[in-house]
Amino acid sequence: TASGREDPEREVMAMPQAQYSVTIARPPGAVFDFVADGERGPEWRSGIVDIRHVAGAGQGARYAQGVQGPMGRRIAADYEITGYEPGQRLEFQTVAGPVRPHGRFDFAAVEGGTRVTFSLAATLTGLRKLLMAGMVQRTMDSGVHALERLREVLESSPPSV
Repeated sequence: TASGREDPEREVMAMPQAQYSVTIARPPGAVFDFVADGERGPEWRSGIVDIRHVAGAGQGARYAQGVQGPMGRRIAADYEITGYEPGQRLEFQTVAGPVRPHGRFDFAAVEGGTRVTFSLAATLTGLRKLLMAGMVQRTMDSGVHALERLREVLESSPPSV
């Protein structure tokens, strides 16, 4: 801008972020366990093409994951669990692919079940910032709203899931 400061809207686009919360009629431990098992992701996250657990357990666990990219092409989106507090918090860092978001799930006991909040953020620089920010923001918005599907899956299953 003429003042020499960054335009705030452009700054937002440089770091796409999304957050969404739902309440699920299941206890925090059950919801956490389901989300923490990355191989169950395709049951509630529509963009996963394939996923498998490749190493570790809890913090440090790694998953090889492919997600659907432009024109149906598979894009690597492997991730590592970077924060693991059973029943409370699960964090991950994407370690492969053109965009490597950080994600966090927070689980809180509330009347009637568990409040789950899913947050995603990615830093884009250079050409990626220019060319991909809008697409990444739309993908992240869609990703966090997958909590609606998670609620459907868990609430339609016997409570022991």
